[in-house]
Amino acid sequence: MGQKTHPIGFRLGGVIDWQSQWYANNGKAYATLLNEDRELRDLINKELGDNAAISKIEIERGSQDISVTV
Repeated sequence: MGQKTHPIGFRLGGVIDWQSQWYANNGKAYATLLNEDRELRDLINKELGDNAAISKIEIERGSQDISVTV
């Protein structure tokens, strides 16, 4: 039986880049930032609706700012 690979995970870093770019110092901060990213993506998809045809939402975080690219 053949090995199955995830199409995004297999190409990540070579062809496709991460959709979120940030670093968390500890596990609690990681969980908080990850939930904020999910809530931002859900909010954008809800506000723009099904007619927007969004292909990707990129989130970059600095030490004091956040950049969201739709």
